Amino acid sequence: MSKKQYYIFNPQTNAYEPVKVARRGWGFILWVLFGSFFMGALIISVVYFFFGSPHDEYLKLENDRLQTQYNILLHRVDDAMKVLEDIEQRDDNLYRVVMQADPIGRKVRDAGVDNAARYAELMNMSNGRLVATVTREVDRFTRNLYVQDHSFNELVDLAHQQEDRLKHVPAIQPIRHEDVKRIASMYGWRIDPMTGRRTYHDGIDLSANRGVPVFAPGNAVVTFTGWKQGYGKVIELDHGYGYVTLYAHLHKIEVKKGQQVTRGERIGQVGSTGKSTGAHLHYEVKYRGHNIDPINYFFLDLTPEEYDRMIQEVANQ
Repeated sequence: MSKKQYYIFNPQTNAYEPVKVARRGWGFILWVLFGSFFMGALIISVVYFFFGSPHDEYLKLENDRLQTQYNILLHRVDDAMKVLEDIEQRDDNLYRVVMQADPIGRKVRDAGVDNAARYAELMNMSNGRLVATVTREVDRFTRNLYVQDHSFNELVDLAHQQEDRLKHVPAIQPIRHEDVKRIASMYGWRIDPMTGRRTYHDGIDLSANRGVPVFAPGNAVVTFTGWKQGYGKVIELDHGYGYVTLYAHLHKIEVKKGQQVTRGERIGQVGSTGKSTGAHLHYEVKYRGHNIDPINYFFLDLTPEEYDRMIQEVANQ
């Protein structure tokens, strides 16, 4: 069927002439298609730029959720590390001192953890710094926990080897905890209450009522009983293994020189003899001829909470 012919009147010729319809080729069609594709791509790009795809939105939410979890984990590791550090402090300054074992120290406990190259690859991840920090702290906690476990195993072995020694080491308070009013003076530098001058105090002063019983903190032999200038009535005990203890300002001495005593045995009474401003017990612990802080040797008859309170009380003086 032939296409329908259209005519138009031409005033110059005063005649109707056929209308010529231009034919559009493939170039025109391709140009239209390309323009449509370009406009569609432009619209899609604008929508993604401002609003993002559903998948991108999901990934963003998932990333935020992971970041929150990492922060929570980091706080938990920090809390656990504080507890472990308290145990490590006791281990180095108390348990290993009593067992005559060298302290482990921070460098050994943290060996290898602060090697930055070990965590370099993690820095390339999303939230890399946070991931690397959490990983390093988890590694530190794991390493410290392993070292502490090894240390306790070593102390247990030493305890089995030194069962007799442990019976002699001064390991309890010379006055019952409930009879101690307060620590009147700590070990170390202090202002002398009698002279007002700064002097070094070789023991600790436990304030208590006159007549309160004084007990031997470990098995020992009485090596001195009597009067010493400034100290008043005094008892000295030799525990063996390098340990000697001294008890001063006593009201009454209840043992004799050469007598063997056992841990917890009553040896005298609190008083205020010698250079004293009130009823108290001056207590010293010496190891191999050198005075050491007696508070580190109260561990057998104090709970961890009571020990911590006593340490805090001394620190605040």
